[in-house]
Amino acid sequence: MTHSDTVVILDFGSQFTQLIARRVREAGVYSEIHPCTTPVDKLRELAPRALILSGGPSSVIEPGAPTLDMGIFDLDLPILGICYGMQLLSHLLPGGRVVSSTDREYGRSEFTVAAASPLFDGLPTDRGLTVWMSHGDRVKSPPEGFSVLGSTPTVDVAAMADPARRIYALQFHPEVAHTEDGSLILHNFLFKIAGLTPGWSMSSFVASQDAALREQIGDRHVVCALSGGVDSTVVAVMLHKAIGKQLHCIFVDNGLLRLNEGEEVAAYLREHFDLNLIHVKAADLFLSLLAGVTDPEEKRKIIGRTFIEVFEREAKKLPGVEFLAQGTLYPDVIESVSFRGPSAVIKSHHNVGGLPDIMKLSLVEPLRELFKDEVRKVAVELGLPDFIIWRHPFPGPGLAIRIIGEVTPKRLDILRRADKIVQAELQASDWYRKVWQGFAVLLPLKTVGVMGDDRTYESVCAVRVVDSIDAMTADWSRVPTEILATISNRIINEVKGINRVVLDISSKPPSTIEWE
Repeated sequence: MTHSDTVVILDFGSQFTQLIARRVREAGVYSEIHPCTTPVDKLRELAPRALILSGGPSSVIEPGAPTLDMGIFDLDLPILGICYGMQLLSHLLPGGRVVSSTDREYGRSEFTVAAASPLFDGLPTDRGLTVWMSHGDRVKSPPEGFSVLGSTPTVDVAAMADPARRIYALQFHPEVAHTEDGSLILHNFLFKIAGLTPGWSMSSFVASQDAALREQIGDRHVVCALSGGVDSTVVAVMLHKAIGKQLHCIFVDNGLLRLNEGEEVAAYLREHFDLNLIHVKAADLFLSLLAGVTDPEEKRKIIGRTFIEVFEREAKKLPGVEFLAQGTLYPDVIESVSFRGPSAVIKSHHNVGGLPDIMKLSLVEPLRELFKDEVRKVAVELGLPDFIIWRHPFPGPGLAIRIIGEVTPKRLDILRRADKIVQAELQASDWYRKVWQGFAVLLPLKTVGVMGDDRTYESVCAVRVVDSIDAMTADWSRVPTEILATISNRIINEVKGINRVVLDISSKPPSTIEWE
């Protein structure tokens, strides 16, 4: 799809690059992330109305540091450099000088505005501004034509600008919540400096995507793999509204879902949207193939391969299908073309490649421009219920990777009942929508316990609750201890087979969100 006002963010590997894109979109302007290596000819094709240069972990004064196509400066576009982006501007443009800081600065600092600028319109002038810094280098001298806009106690040039060329730069990160009035600064760049018009919203997206789907598909048929999660459900409902009975959904129930999940989702979608839905109950097949398997990667391979086989078998029964619909999201696309840094490709995504190679179908990916929170807004636009919209992310291999060790019907039953309690207590306390996801993990450990007068020797359950924006990084959620106590007491008292509950307080990185 094309967008009248687009901001391109050139990624230099910052952990905050996606956050910049999200903040721009929240302001009502469509944004895209591209590698910093993107040539100027490609940028001309993209026809952005403004550029943002992200931060990054490298030092511009080190050999081999990431740079950009100098032809970008001939495009006459407004540019905002953030952190590494500011240092790179000073390093590349005549007269600028970057040096290594003796005092590296990570965390909060106080920024003082030194000169009036449209970038800082509306900011308080009677005090400093709390900002978030993350740098080891600093600008010693701005390039020719640039003036200093502000400083911090340790950095004389913490903001600079060349208004004639509409190039602005900040040493701090306006996109993070820790920076006071960071959203206002970005708004000033987008609307007062770049002169953009807010036109990106989920209602406009739904309308334009509906027309695009009708044009792409015509009178042909589409098959969609429905998982029960919000992404695939939104894809199915969008397509159903656009092409009706030309859509065929296949829900492969692998027996590794949460308690009653498969039945709830299938029943709702059939009742409210009258979908062509094939519900394949394949639990026995999947569990037979997983019997005796303990290696997590082998579990994933078995589940992935078997899903494709079952899905392909069912899809071949459908006449005239030419398209495969997938719930690919924008972070999946970004990771597949990433330059470097935290957004580098760590594992292949199930939504980017795979099925199309096997089935020889053309792809339909109506959500590939969206972040997860935007998908939820689309779900609201489509009238989906809260129990689908706010369902926590769930891994493709299901509970198989939350059971450490062998997956058996008995262990699945134990984990399902423990996990249901985690979900129920988070929902009852209003924490369910505050966190990214929370779940239980069944460990291959047994410990001694005492229940009444009886001595027990049963399994350990770990509880994992994390905060995140896009699952690329995550921190363990500080859920109140009284909620955790209730979860622990209920699991131990109500789930036969568990006599001890532990809390996972690891962050990503170095840990992952899932255990396997």
